Amino acid sequence: MAKLYFKYGVMGSSKSAQALITKFNYEERGMSVWLIKPSVDTRDGAEIIRSRIGLEHRAEVITAETSVIDAYHSHGKRDVIIADEAQFFTPAQIDELRWLVDEEDLPVLCFGLRTDFLTHFFPGSMRLMELADSITEIKTICECGRKATVNARIDAAGRIVTTGGQVLLGGNDSYLAMCHQCWKRKIREQQTERKSAFT
Repeated sequence: MAKLYFKYGVMGSSKSAQALITKFNYEERGMSVWLIKPSVDTRDGAEIIRSRIGLEHRAEVITAETSVIDAYHSHGKRDVIIADEAQFFTPAQIDELRWLVDEEDLPVLCFGLRTDFLTHFFPGSMRLMELADSITEIKTICECGRKATVNARIDAAGRIVTTGGQVLLGGNDSYLAMCHQCWKRKIREQQTERKSAFT
């Protein structure tokens, strides 16, 4: 029986690499894969999924206005759907992926972030947490050795950013995977430094 899977992790936890390896594994067994990504993710090119270790593949781009069900049916039957950067899909599109699991008996594997740089859910991720049959954390570590759970946004000087829009595309130059303790400690240190500069 098909399932909806959500495999989440912080920045740098190899989500895209795992998505592409999973695609290879299905295709190695003669199965057809529909690889998709949201149009918001243009970091490596509009149609490219690229991992930090160098794996890459072309994917179909899904805009916020696209019906995932209609787009799937326009391609003919596939054996599995793999979605990267799933946090950027709309809740309605996550509902459509759930529909494809239930009505087409089609496995759907979604890879993405759970929360943003302020530890708030992305709308697509929240809907996946509500609907997925299987939820798996892809783990990585903070520089202190603890499990990283925060996608800390950093500026050009490496300082933690705590204001701004939810979506800011970037890699290691814009985000740092951190544990919650280190994230809060560095924010406190920055606040202390700022106060000292004005006294």
